[in-house]
Amino acid sequence: MALKRGTWVIASDTKLGWHLWDGLEIEEAFFFLATNVLIVFGLVAFDNSLAILQTFPSLFPVVPSLPSPWMLVKGLLVPISNYDEGRIQGITEALDRLRKKSRSFYLASGVFHGRLKIDLVLLYSFCRVADDLVDNASSVDDARHWIKHLNRYLDHTYGQEEGLNCLSVTDFIRSTFPLSAQAALTLLPTSYLSPTPLYDLLKGFETDLEFSSPGLSFPIEDEASLQVYASRVAGTVAKACIELVYHHTNEPINEVERRNIVQAGSRMGIALQYVNIARDISVDARISRVYLPTTWLKGKDLTPGDILRDPETATAEPLRQKLLDQAIDIYSHARGAIELLPLEARAPMRVAVESYMEIGRTLRNPGYKVKAGRATVPKWRRIGVAWTALTQ
Repeated sequence: MALKRGTWVIASDTKLGWHLWDGLEIEEAFFFLATNVLIVFGLVAFDNSLAILQTFPSLFPVVPSLPSPWMLVKGLLVPISNYDEGRIQGITEALDRLRKKSRSFYLASGVFHGRLKIDLVLLYSFCRVADDLVDNASSVDDARHWIKHLNRYLDHTYGQEEGLNCLSVTDFIRSTFPLSAQAALTLLPTSYLSPTPLYDLLKGFETDLEFSSPGLSFPIEDEASLQVYASRVAGTVAKACIELVYHHTNEPINEVERRNIVQAGSRMGIALQYVNIARDISVDARISRVYLPTTWLKGKDLTPGDILRDPETATAEPLRQKLLDQAIDIYSHARGAIELLPLEARAPMRVAVESYMEIGRTLRNPGYKVKAGRATVPKWRRIGVAWTALTQ
């Protein structure tokens, strides 16, 4: 329209007079094509350079939130031969694992950025791989075998065994774990993750094995044991996530406030695990596990065996809702700590938490959609929840 009005014209003696269509001369079309191609290639180059800077800390140990033009050019000029192909493959595997195993957290990962996003994805990958090694073991003894090796991996990594260096840790991983698990263990950012949450996570896996151990009663006897279990398998992961947030932030850190936020994060992890348990009653029953406290079941004249035989019994539904009540109560008290996180992590963390809590809200409504034994949240609703959390 502006071209037709003559707002911008090319002098008649410097043009051919050819028109692609009325009002659009060929010189003008070529100019706009060329400028848009340059813009697109510039954006691609910028994005590629930023990805290189963020992906390879060995090449660029420190990357500011807004890299200088010179740093961007340096990143773009790194020879491909210098790329750490093992790291690229490991990150790719971790993202694929996240996409397949957790739609809620995969959606949330899209709003984190930089090295924090990469490290959070690698943390999830480690937790998932460790869990799968135990859950997919051929026997209880085999599962204990993997937990023992995972503990030894942590001992090696955190220097609990003398005479080991980084190379021997890598050798230990390669000689002990299947190929599909090696990248997840190798790339876990243990240099700035404390060991306690990771060791406690493995204790949670040990609790899972008690369901299959002959002669032992079901391990989730009461609310206290439920809380301990949830703290080990989820509260620990939340603590590790917040450790990563504080490692990557440039904001000044108040240690007292930081400790309080880590504790609130642990409680939030417990809330999310309660939602997970409420969702997966049927799925867990298939592998002979009942995470509803035995004392709760007795109050409804039920036993864990009754749940294994009929996990969808109407008598157990009030217990699902009771568990969700507790999850929402914990969530309500811990949620305020999100707003005390470093600014760059607040909105993404809100998305992660709200996306998962939406599963609990869905379970509150009769007639929710079930897929593979689990309540599912429609994609459009998940996107809506994420958008609302981002814009709060």
